[in-house]
Amino acid sequence: MFEVTWLLFIVASLVLIVTPGQDMILVMSRSIARGSAAGVTTAAGVSVGLVGHTVLATLGLGAILRASEWLFVALKLAGAAYLVYLGIQLVRSGKHELAVSADAPRSLWRLFLDGALSNISNPKIAVFYFAFLPQFVLPGATHPTLSVFVLGLVFAGLTFLVKGPVGLGAGLMSGWLRSRPKVIAWLHRTSGAILIGLGLKLAFERRA
Repeated sequence: MFEVTWLLFIVASLVLIVTPGQDMILVMSRSIARGSAAGVTTAAGVSVGLVGHTVLATLGLGAILRASEWLFVALKLAGAAYLVYLGIQLVRSGKHELAVSADAPRSLWRLFLDGALSNISNPKIAVFYFAFLPQFVLPGATHPTLSVFVLGLVFAGLTFLVKGPVGLGAGLMSGWLRSRPKVIAWLHRTSGAILIGLGLKLAFERRA
């Protein structure tokens, strides 16, 4: 029904997903700070962000971003600012973040939103979707738009299947790290600095 090259798409997608980036760093830092549930929740948020990109790519936002310089720059700066904000939060956080607060459901919801907003606010992902997904739709496909939509959903699902276990594994280490506050403080500062660096890179990077 969906005229796509599935095997090549899945292999290429997994290679891209396992490559460390802002989403992977965010998932791991949340897991280490708050446990496995936080990491898996953040990974779910990232995946939902990708579903949003899938819808937008199907509607043609990727093409609009490629054509509109000012819109691309505006979204890029917004995404960069959010990454820097998340990074500053990590740098400023202390070992008290390792304790799960009483308002855990609300906290998990916030972590979910952090993951989703970190992903959806990055216009380079929208452009990437626009350029990447159609490559795996067979020439002459009867329903190319539907095929692109399904590919985007599969990419989002694969992302959760990779980043969810990463969050789970990093969360399992949090107990060991609780007894080593200097290590967790270093991880917080390092992860935060990386997110800030990625945000600044996104802000000043020229579009391809």
